[in-house]
Amino acid sequence: MRWWKLLGLAGAAGVVATGVVVVRAERRRRSYTPDQVREQLHTRFAQAVAGEVVEAGEPESRRVRLRAWVRRVLRR
Repeated sequence: MRWWKLLGLAGAAGVVATGVVVVRAERRRRSYTPDQVREQLHTRFAQAVAGEVVEAGEPESRRVRLRAWVRRVLRR
């Protein structure tokens, strides 16, 4: 067999394997019920809101980290 035939077969196998992965992911995604999706979204939203409250009190620490980073960069 010539090398270009092997390269073509390897490419075709790669395309097929990628298709299999995509189909599996799609089936897994579609297996959720609307209630499960809604529950997951509510959970993520609650986590995001809780994270915003915690981050709202951190501007000083961000400034301190930024200053430290600027100092390190300027020392070089």
